[in-house]
Amino acid sequence: MSAFLFDVDDTLYDQLWPFRKAYERYFKHYDFIPLEELFRYSRKYSDEVFEQTEKGELPLRDMHIYRMTKAFEVFDVKIEKEEALNFQYAYENFQHHIQLLPDIEETFHYCKMNDIELGIITNGPEAHQKNKIKQLGLSRWIEPDHVFISGAEKAAKPDEKIFNIAENKMHLTSKDTYYVGDSFANDVVGAKHAGWKAIWINTRNKKMPDSTIQPDHIVNEGDSLSRLIKKIVNDHKGQ
Repeated sequence: MSAFLFDVDDTLYDQLWPFRKAYERYFKHYDFIPLEELFRYSRKYSDEVFEQTEKGELPLRDMHIYRMTKAFEVFDVKIEKEEALNFQYAYENFQHHIQLLPDIEETFHYCKMNDIELGIITNGPEAHQKNKIKQLGLSRWIEPDHVFISGAEKAAKPDEKIFNIAENKMHLTSKDTYYVGDSFANDVVGAKHAGWKAIWINTRNKKMPDSTIQPDHIVNEGDSLSRLIKKIVNDHKGQ
């Protein structure tokens, strides 16, 4: 039987929603900036210093300032540190109201009804990610010891170590295990290096990287993850 493990941010919920709400509160006067592009740049600069943040070499506060000031600079806008921090506080506040995407909820219900193993592997500070997991109500489907957070495990995607930790603790078979996530570099590459199969959530129409590593499946905008997983499970039963 296949097992499915998931990323959290921009996979289980729309990460752009709290970003948009915080932007509307503090920066809506910059109406010439394409919001989704700003969001993508903020993620790019966040990823750029993620390892330093994880190791404690860069304080989280400084990372938040860095990613937003650098993202605005792309559009020739200079914001102050205080503005970046005010935005971050609002962003975190709106994250307390995030909701599972309907297609994800349907996927989880299907897997639970069919006794399919589910888990979470997510990068980020332990407390912060746990708050999101609680807000999304994931305990309805996923056991607490099937949740692996980089801040707690001392290993982060795409390092295969965190995938190996999950595989060992959940007693998974790598060839029958799928990882679902939106980051090609972290989720697809990490899962494939661990010997897992990868489902790339590409609902933001990112360009396919020039890589020898390829996802096993791609979910584009308008596609249904739940329908794909049902097909994978049914095909597996027919083998």
